[in-house]
Amino acid sequence: MTTTTTSIINAVDAVFDREIAFLEKLIRFPSVRGEEQAAQSFMASELAACGYEVDQWEINLADIEGMPGFSPVIGNYDNAVNVVGTLRGSGQGRSLILNGHMDVVPAGPLDMWEKLPFEPYIKDGWMYGRGSGDMKAGLASNLFAIEALKEIGLKPASDIFFQSVVEEECTGNGALACLQRGYKADAVLIPEPFAEKLATSQVGVLWFQVRLQGLPTHVAYAGSGANAIEAALPIFHALHELEKSMNEPQCRHYDYEHHHHALNLNIGKIEGGDWTSSVPAWCVFDVRLGIFPGQKIDEVKAMVEQAIEQAGKKHPFLADNLPIVTYNGFEAEGYSLDEDKRLVALEAVAALGRAHKTVSGEELIKEPITATTDARFFGLYADTPALVYGPRAEAIHGFNERVELESVKRITQSTALFIADWCGLEKI
Repeated sequence: MTTTTTSIINAVDAVFDREIAFLEKLIRFPSVRGEEQAAQSFMASELAACGYEVDQWEINLADIEGMPGFSPVIGNYDNAVNVVGTLRGSGQGRSLILNGHMDVVPAGPLDMWEKLPFEPYIKDGWMYGRGSGDMKAGLASNLFAIEALKEIGLKPASDIFFQSVVEEECTGNGALACLQRGYKADAVLIPEPFAEKLATSQVGVLWFQVRLQGLPTHVAYAGSGANAIEAALPIFHALHELEKSMNEPQCRHYDYEHHHHALNLNIGKIEGGDWTSSVPAWCVFDVRLGIFPGQKIDEVKAMVEQAIEQAGKKHPFLADNLPIVTYNGFEAEGYSLDEDKRLVALEAVAALGRAHKTVSGEELIKEPITATTDARFFGLYADTPALVYGPRAEAIHGFNERVELESVKRITQSTALFIADWCGLEKI
């Protein structure tokens, strides 16, 4: 290793206690969708203190709803705030976006957690708390990779755009708003928690809601009514049959050739009925369905609607009262970095590979993931290679979410070395 490389790795060690303290502060903000404002204000103040030009704004739907990649929103967009910090370089290297999301998924029943989800703690080398892995550790590693460089009197020689966005967990419209705002770069790094591996491809995601009608009556005469909740069961079956067919070998994207079940369907929410002793007159359920890179959203919607209609026509009541399908939330296309054969993409992957090997001593593992990330906006709509590479985490979206701190340190070191390689360095 060169003297500079060794100095950068040691500098991350030197600032790592600060990084852990920063991560703890981030986790304490219960930044579920719609409640990210305090966390984003904290992030803006930290970026300003670190010398960034800070742009903090409320997303305006009218600005983005006509753009490719836009997803229909759930509820209102009051206080949906993005933060971008810009660190200017002399322009000698290549520019970089460091992207991460501040929003986290709901914690669920608190009694299912060992400790309260927004009161972080460290145990056996892991940081626990909602959002610790997904993905506040990534935001911390993005920030402290730069802080480590500053520790040894250096900074990136080209522009860095540090993005802390909202809406990643339900639409991705926060990242889209950054594109609309004019933030572009030569590459993007997104440290989502995929165990120090580079995501070569990611699936797309479609959210939809199905509403069924029933025929209410007193439960004593249930045979003369139509139970809308029970009518959902054959619809569930039809959707899982669609899921099965979409995963057949002939339907798979090449990067998922050996992945037997890359596309997952999830019945995520269900409501129905008004009274225990009345046959329920209505039922609503919400579904998440994966999509391979290259599949068109409209074509998948047509398959969903056909499967639901065919199942409904076999039901004695639904045949004349077909289920209603609406779309809100994710309409996300899949994205494959592996398909980007341009020199800029190949060089970005190579630079990250060098950084990873220097830190870990091992070749960078590259594999597809069965989730979606904000990478698609940059790769599909801004012609910018998006590298998804972050720390090892467990139980993301589950109880007792945690992130491995040594892995966070390695990611921070790799990120700092990648920045040095990709952007170049200059003295502060």
